[in-house]
Amino acid sequence: MALEVKTVEGEQKKDIMIYTLSTCVWCKKTKSLLQDMGVTYSYVDVDLLAGEDREQALQEMKKHNPSGGFPTVVIDGEECIVGFDQEKIKDALED
Repeated sequence: MALEVKTVEGEQKKDIMIYTLSTCVWCKKTKSLLQDMGVTYSYVDVDLLAGEDREQALQEMKKHNPSGGFPTVVIDGEECIVGFDQEKIKDALED
């Protein structure tokens, strides 16, 4: 079973995955920031998933962010930024 992950195209700097809630203001700000930066990123709105899909998304997210806060930004499968932290996100994506 594969999660329904949406991708926003831009410049591929790093592998960026965001776990978000569709109604979360900070999640929307994070998506806008990445879009403004022109980078490619993928996201899943966890609250729009049901049943096993939702469980799978939460399990994946909690591997990086055990507290389960939103948004959870995972960069290159290693670095994790929880919440809308513009400086940390920008720093993590600068080469």
